[in-house]
Amino acid sequence: MSQSNNSHLEKISNAVDNSQTLSDEEKSSSYKILESWVKEDKAFGVLYEQLMEVSEEFEPILVELGLI
Repeated sequence: MSQSNNSHLEKISNAVDNSQTLSDEEKSSSYKILESWVKEDKAFGVLYEQLMEVSEEFEPILVELGLI
């Protein structure tokens, strides 16, 4: 996971944890969403690495698509 994404997710997680307005159920749901974001981000990292093993030409394509 990129450092900036990790930092953002950590800040969000801390905010959820410290929230006085969210119920325990809402906090639990929020953590599940955050976990899925982490998995998706890691999945993209693996995909990127595998595509780069095939060809470095994928990098400009991913840049053009706004994915990196």
